[in-house]
Amino acid sequence: MRRIAVVHDDEPGRWDDVVPEDELLNLPKETPFVQAMRTGRAVHVPRIDRERAERLAGLLAHRGLRPLLSGRAMLIVPLIARGQVLGTFELLRRSDRPGFDEFDLVLAEELARRAALCIDNGRLYQREARTAQELQRSMLPADPPKTAGARVCFRYRPAGQVAQVGGDWFDAIPLPGCRLGIVVGDVMGHGLTSAAIMGQLRTAVRTLAAQDLRPDRLLRQLDSLAQRLGDGYLATCLYAVYDPVERRCQVANAGHVPPVLVSPYGESRVLPVPEGVPIGVGGEPFDTVEIGVEDGSRLVLCTDGLLERRDRDIDVGLEELRAHLAGSSPYLDSTCDAVLKALTTTVPSDDIALVAVGFDGIAKDDVVTWNLPAEASMVPEARAMVAAKLAEWGLAALTDAVQLMVSELVTNALVHGAGSIAMRLIRGTALLCEVYDDGNELPRLRHADATDESGRGLHLVGHLAERWGTNRTERGKVVWFEHALAG
Repeated sequence: MRRIAVVHDDEPGRWDDVVPEDELLNLPKETPFVQAMRTGRAVHVPRIDRERAERLAGLLAHRGLRPLLSGRAMLIVPLIARGQVLGTFELLRRSDRPGFDEFDLVLAEELARRAALCIDNGRLYQREARTAQELQRSMLPADPPKTAGARVCFRYRPAGQVAQVGGDWFDAIPLPGCRLGIVVGDVMGHGLTSAAIMGQLRTAVRTLAAQDLRPDRLLRQLDSLAQRLGDGYLATCLYAVYDPVERRCQVANAGHVPPVLVSPYGESRVLPVPEGVPIGVGGEPFDTVEIGVEDGSRLVLCTDGLLERRDRDIDVGLEELRAHLAGSSPYLDSTCDAVLKALTTTVPSDDIALVAVGFDGIAKDDVVTWNLPAEASMVPEARAMVAAKLAEWGLAALTDAVQLMVSELVTNALVHGAGSIAMRLIRGTALLCEVYDDGNELPRLRHADATDESGRGLHLVGHLAERWGTNRTERGKVVWFEHALAG
């Protein structure tokens, strides 16, 4: 057992040194303390004589207890809640006071029942809160992804009170074409249920983002999913997509706090993104706002826990955030730390998620696009153009593998595609090759028998490439692959 608390009205220090709080105790079964716990009934000792005090002190291997117990009346009451014994509490009266009577015994047992229930409720509540925290933490990204043309910094601070553990989430998702998806959301409510809903919505966003949807279409799909899951699935969400080649950012909002954009010159403004309705409400459209962004700009997204307090409305908090970001450090870590220090209390009353994204862009010399004629002669031409560009970039060691994969993708576009064909090569954290055509049918992996004349191209690409995929575009489709820059 562990001694939790000691309260007395004797001389100062008399009990504190002999029976300190938090001491571990080994209680032999012969003691009345164990007897009370085993029987579930209070043990009353009207008067502890010298001999019994000596015996108890010996059983507890603590001789200093003898003078404290000798001559006193003792009442040991078990703490039992929901059929489980949690411990005991002991009442002692000095020899100059009356002993415990029947009324004292009834009162002590009632106090024990209520105390045990409170202790057990607290234990269960603490376990649930700890589970919610662990669940929430396990579902949030550990480290930001490394992508070409963008830097990402995360900060997450849980609520100071475990009761307020909620469903704040954030993520940064690498997308085809070296683009980056950024999402921040907040499930309405707190506790284990909110944390579980958050995990499902975050997984859904990652799945939908892989389909390369426009932000408004992604939110619409997420809203439909939330409605199918149940009435309790309500959340705010903001989703943005940054294109470092085109240097533009698309943003759609579902009832969330709008983001703040900081220019390379330190000017800050709240983006005029239509507010929208929360995810799960249904029946309302979402709009995508597209803005051009300069290299060196920063986008800051957060949840309302950063902005709203009892003494501050969310609009006031948003303006304070915008003002604080004006002229802030270009270093994202420093910016996030400074924002949290300036706008939050030591113990926040709600979860806080903060995401800062630095827009660096991809240099124009690292991107090349070719429009290819829809004829067979374009295949060797595409191979030659790719080889020349790789040599110019100092990546000649990759030529054989990249040429082979380019041949497969361009041939597929020629045979199975439609209309115009284009090819784009991007040198970023990896070498990205994209082949566009106007066809609607997405290629897929097929099982090829030994006698088949086709069906092996994508298997070959999948074997040689670090990653590959296919996505629909506004006019058709794109098939792409990534190859590590190291040969």
